[in-house]
Amino acid sequence: MLAGLYRVDLNGLVKLGALLRPAFSVGRKSPLWLAAAVLAGGGAWGLMSASEGNESDGIELATVQPEPAQSVPPAAVAARVSVPAELDRLRISSQTWRRGGLGSRALVTFTLRNDNDYAVKDVEILCAFTRRDGSHLTDRRRVLGETVNMKSRKTFAHVQVGFVNVNASQAKCSLAAARRV
Repeated sequence: MLAGLYRVDLNGLVKLGALLRPAFSVGRKSPLWLAAAVLAGGGAWGLMSASEGNESDGIELATVQPEPAQSVPPAAVAARVSVPAELDRLRISSQTWRRGGLGSRALVTFTLRNDNDYAVKDVEILCAFTRRDGSHLTDRRRVLGETVNMKSRKTFAHVQVGFVNVNASQAKCSLAAARRV
């Protein structure tokens, strides 16, 4: 089956291209048409994105009324509440870092020492990255879900703390928070 497209006359399109060629040529003249196209496209995009934000999708959120609660003993409530750990007896004893993921991710190896009389978990570390001259680049946080037993130390190897700037040359990690077990 042939659609008969071999009979289409392209002379009209060639003539249209010849007419538009001077308007779109980049020769010695400044390309004012490019600036006009960018402004027109930016204006159209701005109008379309502004109108999208004002529309409602007709979706309404339903509110759920809670059922009357049964009486819960205070001991059970206290067991569910996480108690923050004291950070003065929890410290990072040694740390190193290197790049991973084609140089875009920071991998930190550190030893966490717990001198408390209780185990801790959900330890949050904060790593600050700096340039060679010491100027600050970025901070990255990471929560470690593993448990560190009381009066012990644990080494965390190659923990990915996030993406890091290519100019970062130093990292200093500190403890931000921890939770008692």
